[in-house]
Amino acid sequence: MARVPSAVVAASGLVGGYGVARWSRKRQLGGVVLAVAGAAAARQWRQQAGGVAAGALSAAYVAAFAGSHPLAKKVGAWPAVFGVAGAVGLASWVVADRRG
Repeated sequence: MARVPSAVVAASGLVGGYGVARWSRKRQLGGVVLAVAGAAAARQWRQQAGGVAAGALSAAYVAAFAGSHPLAKKVGAWPAVFGVAGAVGLASWVVADRRG
């Protein structure tokens, strides 16, 4: 079975978490999606790139979530979420997935 790249898992967690929270009107449910995807991505980051890289990428994931809120006030909610998801996905690919 093919493994889903950690970049896809992380970006999907950010987009999916926001989407679930928005459409279900239950922020906690969106938080569960965000947390589960973040944990799955962190596990892959650790396996592929080591603990230090996993810690840095996990911090970037949390910072992206937090940073999307003030960014949304300037550019709108969906553009902010897609922007931070793309940034985390790119960082994940560069640090962990590109290696193989």
